[in-house]
Amino acid sequence: MSKGNVTTDHKKIQHWAEERGGIPATVRRTKGEGEPGVLRLDFEPRDKSLDPIGWDEFFDKFDKEGLAFLHQDRTEAGELSRFHKFVNRSSSK
Repeated sequence: MSKGNVTTDHKKIQHWAEERGGIPATVRRTKGEGEPGVLRLDFEPRDKSLDPIGWDEFFDKFDKEGLAFLHQDRTEAGELSRFHKFVNRSSSK
């Protein structure tokens, strides 16, 4: 079974996503006035229900919500994995 990793390091998260062609995004229907909605990383093919946002806006929301990034670097077969999810920082320790 492949190992999962948890981080809150912005540079590591951005590098992980970009290495896999991912961009920061938000779920369009959850956005409020001046506030990004539910965070996602969007990969090819792009999801039409997501809106791209900048990394600064993404990480502002990430920190404000107290999130951590749970991810897998490689699959059991040794390929780059895109498995990830956002979890509560306090429950990820």
